[in-house]
Amino acid sequence: MPIGEFCNREVVFAMRKTTIPEAAQLMRQHHVGDLAVVDVVGGRRVPVGIVTDRDIVVEIIAKSLDFNDFTVGDIMSSQLVSVQESEGVFETIELMRNKGIRRIPVVDREGGLEGIVSADDILDLLAEEMTELAKVSPREQSREAHVGRSRY
Repeated sequence: MPIGEFCNREVVFAMRKTTIPEAAQLMRQHHVGDLAVVDVVGGRRVPVGIVTDRDIVVEIIAKSLDFNDFTVGDIMSSQLVSVQESEGVFETIELMRNKGIRRIPVVDREGGLEGIVSADDILDLLAEEMTELAKVSPREQSREAHVGRSRY
């Protein structure tokens, strides 16, 4: 399954110049722990980083810095790893594992933001698939038992 068919397309995003209080408010309003940071290029949102609630805590609050002095661009993870929407789910899992990341932006061929996938989203998908697979065995056993019975 292409990751583009599965990703969350309702991405909450911010610009580099978004203040930390504005970012925190966006996270609170949308009940998310991260924001995709984007630049607008040719009318398209192009992801350039991610900022998490943990980034705010570790980079600003834990250092007793004034969060009003910083923007999202100052603390975002800027070595962004993204995945094209045509990539498969398992290729995306491997990329996330190899890079040690828990969320990854999904982009189109031109690099425009199309969605986002988290490790939790993938775990939910795999759990759902495993549940469906587990249902196959009892059905097969039932079918085999029925086929093996004599009709005479």
